[in-house]
Amino acid sequence: MKIALIGYGRMGQAVAELAKSRGHEIVLTINSQNAGDLTVQNLQKADVAIEFSQPRLARPHVAQCMAANVPVVCGTTGWNEELKQLIQHIQESKKGTLLYASNFSIGVNIFFEINKRLAALLTEHPEYEATITETHHIQKKDVPSGTALSLAEQMLEHMPAKTRYALNDANDARALPIFSHRREDVTGTHSVRYHSDIDDIEIIHTAHSRKGFAYGALMAAEFILNKPSGLYSMNDVLGIHNC
Repeated sequence: MKIALIGYGRMGQAVAELAKSRGHEIVLTINSQNAGDLTVQNLQKADVAIEFSQPRLARPHVAQCMAANVPVVCGTTGWNEELKQLIQHIQESKKGTLLYASNFSIGVNIFFEINKRLAALLTEHPEYEATITETHHIQKKDVPSGTALSLAEQMLEHMPAKTRYALNDANDARALPIFSHRREDVTGTHSVRYHSDIDDIEIIHTAHSRKGFAYGALMAAEFILNKPSGLYSMNDVLGIHNC
């Protein structure tokens, strides 16, 4: 498989290293120094694109891939509103092939399913107060993390008393608190905690390296290759059906 790698930060480098070990070829690498090389002609040398860049660049990057008719796997977070608009465009035009995930880790996507099931089970038990905590390395730009936002969205569907999330604020009765921390040398940890006067229920996912994210992104690229136009997710890749 020939890959166009858009973004060459820590995640892009991890994907490139693992891609070669899986027998794939990186035919185009785009970073801040050669952004002008992201052309339709260059993209068409690839079978699939993998995009890990910055929130302000994600939409034009994905749009360029679609213009080249190259399926794209995107893991950039922090551009939710533009992403919603892009998804709507794909659904209406029936053009473009996009697999988006806020987190490509296999473990995190299983964690998502556990989170949804736990939230559903606790719908009738408002005595449990829920919080989300996420900790990442200091280079991570978006706060809270895209993974934390995905967890919050899943939980809010089952919390009629909550209408939104609140960042680092536990005093808003109508909001689900998300506490974000940035520390040296932390790949990524997410926890969901339900607290009551009687007991606590907590689920935690801790990433030990970026290899898991890179592996999942490559699995996604292998999956999306030659798929019909449309929107895909890691649930499609892993064959996970909603609990």
